[in-house]
Amino acid sequence: MKKFAIPFGICSLIGLGFSSCSNADSIQVGGVIHNPGNVKVVSFYEGETKLDSTFIADGNRFKFERPATQERLLTIAVGKNRYPVILEPGKEVEFNVDLQQPETYEVKNSELSTKLQSFAPKKARIDFVRDSLQQQFTKATTDMDANGIQNLRSQMLMEFAPFFKHYVKEAVDFSNANADLSGFYIMSTLDPEMAEPELIAYADKIKDEFPNNRFVTEFKTEVDKLRKLAVGQKAPEITAYTPDNKTVKLSDFKGKVVLVDFWASWCMPCREENPNIVRLYNANKDKNFTVLGVSLDNNPGSWMRAIQDDKLTWTNISDLQAWSSPLIIDYSIKGIPASYLLDENGVILAKNLRGKQLEDFLTKTLKN
Repeated sequence: MKKFAIPFGICSLIGLGFSSCSNADSIQVGGVIHNPGNVKVVSFYEGETKLDSTFIADGNRFKFERPATQERLLTIAVGKNRYPVILEPGKEVEFNVDLQQPETYEVKNSELSTKLQSFAPKKARIDFVRDSLQQQFTKATTDMDANGIQNLRSQMLMEFAPFFKHYVKEAVDFSNANADLSGFYIMSTLDPEMAEPELIAYADKIKDEFPNNRFVTEFKTEVDKLRKLAVGQKAPEITAYTPDNKTVKLSDFKGKVVLVDFWASWCMPCREENPNIVRLYNANKDKNFTVLGVSLDNNPGSWMRAIQDDKLTWTNISDLQAWSSPLIIDYSIKGIPASYLLDENGVILAKNLRGKQLEDFLTKTLKN
C-alpha cells in the first residue's frame, strides 16, 4: 500500500459522505479536520503497524474504510496528534477535530471510542510525564558514556515511579469498569516494568476473550513472556565466576532464601543501596538468608575494588560481559539496580525491593 494511498474500494469512488456503502463486513471512519494548517494527511495505525493513509480532501474531510469482520482498535494520526478509536463492522463512525484545539475531539456512533475519549485526559497526563522524562534524559545524556546513561536512567525511573504507579491504578480501575476493547486498550498502554502483576492478572482475566483479535493475541503473547519472571515462578539458572575464577551457580544456594542482586561498580544507585544490603545481610545471615551479587561489570579490577570498598562479604559473581551478558535476556534486565528475592527452592518471592521495603519483607519472610 502506498504511503499516502487514497481509501480503496468502491466507496472511495462514490465520495466522502456517510450515506453510502454501509457494510457489515467493513469498518469505516470519516469526518472533518478543522483548521488543518500544513497537515495534509490522516494516517491509521493498528498497534505499531501503519495500515493506511488518506489525503484530507475538499471541505477538510477524510474517510477510511477497510474490510473487517470484528472490532478493530486503531489509532488515528493527525499531524503529531494521536486518537484511539474502536471501529465496529457495519458502523459508520464520525471523527472530528479542530487542530487549533487538538485535545478536544468528537467521536460519533462509537460507544467504545467514547469510553476511550473519557479516559483521554489521564492518558494525556502520563504521556506528558513520559515525554518530559524522555526529553530530560536525552538532553542530559548527550555526552555521557554507557555507564553514566544507565545511572541516570535508574535515578529518573525512581523519581517518576509515583506518577506511573498512579496511572496504573487509573488504568486498572477503568478496565474493571469496562470489560470490552476499551478496557483492553487502556491496559495495553501500561509499561511492563511498572505494571507486571497488573498485566498478568488482566491477561488471565481475558484469556478466553477476543479470540480472533490480532492485537489482543499479541498482547497475551507478550504477557506470557513476563510470566516466566513473575512472582511464583522458578528463577532461571545463573552460572558465572567469582573474582578468583571459581564457577558458581544459582542452584548451589538451594535451601536458602537468596537475594540475587544485579549491580555494577559504576552504578551509583547500586553503590548507594549497598550499605543497606550489607546491614540486612549481617542481621539475617544466620536465618537461612544470603545474597548472591551478580555484577554487570566488564572491568575485573573495578569490580573487585568495589566489592572490597563496599564490604560485600557474600558470594559475588560475574561473566564480565556487562550488557552483552546472556543474563540480561534471561532476567529481562533493562536497568540496575535490579534484584530478585528467592525462596529455598529458587522460586521468586519478590522483585526490586530496596531500603525499608526489603527490610520489612525479610522480617516477614525469614524464620527466627
